[in-house]
Amino acid sequence: MSTQSKMNETELIHQICNGNPQAFRYLVKQYERLVFHVAARLLNRQEDLEDVCQEVFIKVHQKLPEFRGDSKLSTWIATIAYRISVNHLKKRKHGVEIDDEEREFYHEDMITNEHPEQIVEKEELKKYIRKMVDRLPEQYKTVLSLYHLEELGYKEIVEITGLPEGTVKNYIFRARKMLKELIAKSELIKH
Repeated sequence: MSTQSKMNETELIHQICNGNPQAFRYLVKQYERLVFHVAARLLNRQEDLEDVCQEVFIKVHQKLPEFRGDSKLSTWIATIAYRISVNHLKKRKHGVEIDDEEREFYHEDMITNEHPEQIVEKEELKKYIRKMVDRLPEQYKTVLSLYHLEELGYKEIVEITGLPEGTVKNYIFRARKMLKELIAKSELIKH
């Protein structure tokens, strides 16, 4: 698979469109984390998340011959993940929250040499912030997550969500402000 790891997007797409199952497995491996992050920011139930991620890659496989390369492949895939997640939400208006331990399991991707107490403090802070972000309205939570967690630029978020760039910037600004207010309120309640 070392030759495939050096494969560029165009060649990868060509291989998949010509029926190479290994090339598609490679694509899934490359983008499964991105798809999970986009879907997880919108969906609350673990079983929904698994179904949606699977549905995203089925759609990617079906639509790949139509990919023109106008955007990055990652942006195109994230757009599909976003739209399928939104459609799934519309079908299912209610949900149960994924608990922090489950979500943490999926976000486990760093090994550090930090002292265990530092790791625990960082994890507690991450859980706390994630909990606060989850309390934001959906549109704010999504753009904030795409911008900060996925480190996507405004143009990519515009492509993924279909929102105008001014709206994306406004949502990120408002989301940060709302997040600060939530944290401030939470701190006041603690004391």
